[in-house]
Amino acid sequence: MPKQSLTCLLLVLLTGCMTVGPDYQRPEVETPATWRFEDEEARVFADTTWWERFQDSVLTHLVETALRENKDLRIATARVEEFFGRYFATRGNQFPFVAGGGSAGRERVTEEGPSPIASGVDSTYDLYQVFLGASWELDFWGKFRRASESAQAELFSTEEARRTVVQTLVSAVALSYVELRALDKQLEITLHTAGTRRETLAIFKLRFDKGIISEVDLMQADSEYEDALARIPDLERAIGQLENALSVLLGQNPGPIPRGLTIDQMALPDIPQGLPSDLLERRPDIRQAEQALVAANARIGVAKSLYFPSISLTGDFGHVSTEFSDLFSGSAKEWGFGVDLNVPIFTAGRIGGEVRAAEASQKQALQAYLQTIQNAFREVEDALLDRTKSGQRLAALGRQVKALRKYASLAWMRYDEGYTSYLEVLDAERSLFNVELSYTSSQNALFRATVNTYKTMGGDWVEAATQVVTPPPVKEAGFIP
Repeated sequence: MPKQSLTCLLLVLLTGCMTVGPDYQRPEVETPATWRFEDEEARVFADTTWWERFQDSVLTHLVETALRENKDLRIATARVEEFFGRYFATRGNQFPFVAGGGSAGRERVTEEGPSPIASGVDSTYDLYQVFLGASWELDFWGKFRRASESAQAELFSTEEARRTVVQTLVSAVALSYVELRALDKQLEITLHTAGTRRETLAIFKLRFDKGIISEVDLMQADSEYEDALARIPDLERAIGQLENALSVLLGQNPGPIPRGLTIDQMALPDIPQGLPSDLLERRPDIRQAEQALVAANARIGVAKSLYFPSISLTGDFGHVSTEFSDLFSGSAKEWGFGVDLNVPIFTAGRIGGEVRAAEASQKQALQAYLQTIQNAFREVEDALLDRTKSGQRLAALGRQVKALRKYASLAWMRYDEGYTSYLEVLDAERSLFNVELSYTSSQNALFRATVNTYKTMGGDWVEAATQVVTPPPVKEAGFIP
């Protein structure tokens, strides 16, 4: 009868398991119907390696180098591996724990103790043991299943964090390279302007020596020449510092960066297109925030399970003998099994406090998730607006450059014919120089806005970037978040 009762109890425990705590349901999210500044002719390029569309092989090489060598990305990858191990450590609690061992030793029993041995009995003997033990806490209330659910969500969240690093890294390399090429162009413009003004100053010195022009014209030409020279060190410093920063992104010591196409030669990629609701699936930071919410939701069940009894099965089997030759004989066998039951009766509010803390943590994760979505919508709107207005500004500056070049040419003709003073020439050339620099800055701004649009919209390009050099640790192990 006792054996039958124990068997029935085990069947009930194994088949009647339940899982306490709330099941996760994705919160309702209010999303805009469309983007305000979406390009009507944009095509879907968010799922491709968009940096290759710049048609600059050097940029592509730099991105691949960064994906292989960047230290932040290596740290993020190692962190995924850490949480991968934590998941399996937590998941293992759902299954029986089995351990075996053995020992061999020689002992001597005192002959003068409270229980003296009989005379003629050898006080020294050998002792040999082998055993196999097992224990299993039944997950009757779903405590370990909820803990595994939480650990898996934390693993997926860490993987999404790694993808966010990839997203940020690729964008940062592209942005830095484009800015570097813009600074190179500005330095080229400044050097050319300084060379032209040096030639003008040399001619003016000859004219001044012959009494053709006044000293005022000479000093004005000298001042403009020195102004151009003064700008060169600032540009060279900015280029050097940007090269150092880009080197660190590449996982290298600070140093020079190879160049490919000029900023005028690089192609401007089309912007990606998609509905605002697509961000919920495309942005790794949103998916990371949702997995954090899943984990926090599961921890409520872990906390609530502490209200219920814990039931464990234990068992031992082994052999003990003073003679090694008899160790595995039937008479040396020993075994035992049992059921342990622990019921919380008085905890002074500890369990209630843990449940309350878990529920509060879930509320925080929910608001963080919703806030992440709102920030994502804002970032995309800002990027689309930036790209639209940067394109309009660049077009206007391009027209202004053409007009100022014509103005400068006409001003020189009028000055050479004696119809105007050198001040008109200075005004025309100074304006042309400044607008040419502004035009290059605007080119950089338009490229930056395009890169930021890809970054903020997310997409499968993040996965494609990772696959360039190494498969994601989670997918490599057969997990698909």
